[in-house]
Order: sequence, then C-alpha cells, then structure tokens
Amino acid sequence: HGPYAEKILKGKISAPALDAIVMHNEMATGKERSTRFQHALAAGETITGLITATTLVYPDKKLSSVKTSSVTKRMNQRAFAASVKRENILECEIIGIPLPVFAELAVNTMNGISEELGL
Repeated sequence: HGPYAEKILKGKISAPALDAIVMHNEMATGKERSTRFQHALAAGETITGLITATTLVYPDKKLSSVKTSSVTKRMNQRAFAASVKRENILECEIIGIPLPVFAELAVNTMNGISEELGL
C-alpha cells in the first residue's frame, strides 16, 4: 500500500514524510530504511498492532487496561500476534528511544484516541 499511498499523497505532503510512508514496508520497496523518520514511522506503525492485539486479549478489551509492561512482555512471545514484526518495533532503539519508553509513549498516545480506535 506504500506505492499506492505515494500516488495519492505526492505533492500534498513533504518529501521526507512521503518517503517514510513508502519505506515503512521495506519488502515492497526492496530498499532498507535509512533515515530516523523512516525508522520512527516503521516502529510506531508496527507497535500499534502489538498494542491492539494486547488490548484484545484483556477481558474488558479496553486500551485503558493495558500496561506498558504487558506490551513489552509480549514482545518476547513470538507466538502472540505472530505477524507483528518485532524487529520493526525495535527500530525505536535506532532513533534513541529504549523499548520500554517507546511502548509507554505508544500506549499513552493510543489511549488519547482510544474512542476513535474503538478500544
């Protein structure tokens, strides 16, 4: 979907932002991410999937119940949300944000829009 998004967004957003959107899926481009923006977007986009999956296994299925420690614990459980690429999430460390801090930032940010997310 990166190349499709590129067609829609070209000329509407900055070149670095467009490049990061296209590069969040390295497999589709055949190139490796190289900028902080690219790594940040890939890590951020991917951790939301892990957080959503974590939320959905909670009895109340509410994002407000999810603890950061639950998300970081599930990072090591490869069978849990198996399609979530943990290596993408760990790109947060390339941009200087330790995983626990990044997970907390992501959980808190998602909580701010939990109603829109349906979580």
